[in-house]
Amino acid sequence: MPVKVNVDVCVGCGACTGVCPVSALTIGDDGKATCDESLCIDCGACVGTCPVEAISQ
Repeated sequence: MPVKVNVDVCVGCGACTGVCPVSALTIGDDGKATCDESLCIDCGACVGTCPVEAISQ
């Protein structure tokens, strides 16, 4: 199951995009992280990297 991004909490810092091994996370036009569910391998690397805990598995 792909990770979930809480856009109400996300600050758009991009920390998650730097650790995703398959580039499933990007910062959208709204300045918030989004996850491409077709690419996500549910490794959880982004979960521990998010400084505001906006990403969950």
